[in-house]
Amino acid sequence: MEVIDENGKPVVYQESKRIIAGVLGILLGSIGVHKFVLGYTKEGIIMLVITVLTCGIGGALTGLIGLIEGIIYLTKSDEEFIQTYQLNERGWF
Repeated sequence: MEVIDENGKPVVYQESKRIIAGVLGILLGSIGVHKFVLGYTKEGIIMLVITVLTCGIGGALTGLIGLIEGIIYLTKSDEEFIQTYQLNERGWF
């Protein structure tokens, strides 16, 4: 599989984290584990803090976000996922 970066140069193959991030987004999305797996520390901390500071009430919102993101991750192809979330580092949805 060949992925092209924003400069048009081929990128050395990166292993897709699509499956693990998608499953973790669905199962543990309320605490942002899927964000940490993808290297989005700031976004993961935001989700974790919302859940903890609201004593779990905000977990419903962050859980919904995690569910949606998990489904999005799993419906993309490996090439699309690598391009969007690993190379271009798109943090949300």
